Amino acid sequence: MDPVALPLHPPREERADAARNRAHLLDVARRMVEELGVDKVTMDGLAERAGLGKGTVFRRFRTRAGIFFALFDEEEKQFQQRLMSGPPPLGPGAPAAERLVAFGRARLEFLVERLVLARATLDPGRPTPIEDSPSLFHVQMLLGEAVPEAAASGTLALQLVAALEGPVLLYLRAAEDEGRTHPATIVEDLIASWEDLIGRVCA
Repeated sequence: MDPVALPLHPPREERADAARNRAHLLDVARRMVEELGVDKVTMDGLAERAGLGKGTVFRRFRTRAGIFFALFDEEEKQFQQRLMSGPPPLGPGAPAAERLVAFGRARLEFLVERLVLARATLDPGRPTPIEDSPSLFHVQMLLGEAVPEAAASGTLALQLVAALEGPVLLYLRAAEDEGRTHPATIVEDLIASWEDLIGRVCA
């Protein structure tokens, strides 16, 4: 039997003061976004409003986009909870294909409702790979149930998640900038296309 490598020490927990600073910074950042809008929130401004040193803010978030990523992550955790324990068809209890359709609808609506904040998390200097998306595991799991052979390589899940994440945010921004169809109409079109795509994939 091969030896099993065990960690020498348990993972370090966040220090109490660091946890308090994190919660305080997120609360202040959330209020600044509501009061000033995303464009007016800066690292220096957050440090000043929070009454903390700039070094603390930079260590916590690293970049300005990191502030918005942390705020968005709090929203993301609530969305993931709906996937794990919410009512079907988004939550457990419905056929995999139905859950995939419900997931795409819910994900697009979730992103659009938080469009400004979600776009602010896109840091041009630090592109976020789709492999890091919290949605990837969920889509892969459902595809594995619905179409095991097609899902086996993992690339199908990757392509489907890519259809719901960063590129959609950029597409909606371009549509707004060019004064095209209202975002709500575009989202309904995207949802309809997603349902058609999943229907074909799972047929």
